Amino acid sequence: MSTSKFAFVRDALLERIDAMSPGEPMPAERSLAVELKVSRMTLRRALDDLVRHGVVVRRHGLGTFVAPAKVNPSLAITSFTDDMLRRGMRPSAHILADEVVLAGARLGRRLQVSPGERLLRVTQLRLADDLPMAIEVLATPIAVVPGLTGKDLENTSFYDLLQRHYGIVVTGGRQTIEPTVTDEDESRHLGVPLHSPAFLFERTSHDPSGRVVEFVRSVYRGDRYQIVTDLSHPDTVVDASDPDPGLATT
Repeated sequence: MSTSKFAFVRDALLERIDAMSPGEPMPAERSLAVELKVSRMTLRRALDDLVRHGVVVRRHGLGTFVAPAKVNPSLAITSFTDDMLRRGMRPSAHILADEVVLAGARLGRRLQVSPGERLLRVTQLRLADDLPMAIEVLATPIAVVPGLTGKDLENTSFYDLLQRHYGIVVTGGRQTIEPTVTDEDESRHLGVPLHSPAFLFERTSHDPSGRVVEFVRSVYRGDRYQIVTDLSHPDTVVDASDPDPGLATT
């Protein structure tokens, strides 16, 4: 099969998908092959490529569907729960592990506590509309949240609990984002093949006094998330009278 034929089929499928809704079923492969005047083998190769890129998903025994819309994670200080609700999605979580551990050197540095500090460490599977979105590991000093357990986080956000039960408001933090691939445990929980593309987020957050109240490590499915950033030239001079001054990171 020529590259041009493959590109034609792939582009034709993408045009059709652009006019469809997330989760909508694709026509049967036999019908698509007839419509595009190509062999089933050619069509299957193009669909395989779209599956690898997260454009469509296959469901065993059901067929091929347009992939759910990718979520662009907010870079503002907001919880996963609030972020998903704002996007019209239903958030939920399954607690995978809930334990008290000593900080050790690495977490101690992140949380700015001694290595012997006792921490609550909670591992959660984050879902939106019942689809796995991310594996999240939260670590917070017991001294900050006495009495808190992982079960408390199943139906509400950590930030809500901090404010309602402990009077703590998160006012700032630092987050890094880098590409990664899923390991065996992450792949199993997220329902993706081993070594699937993913985003690794690591975040520390603090209260108004500068006290670090959490360290979070999250692995997000690469086929469900995208990062969009507006750009401006560093030498651009913005008119202060402009009601919409410049471009900001989204």
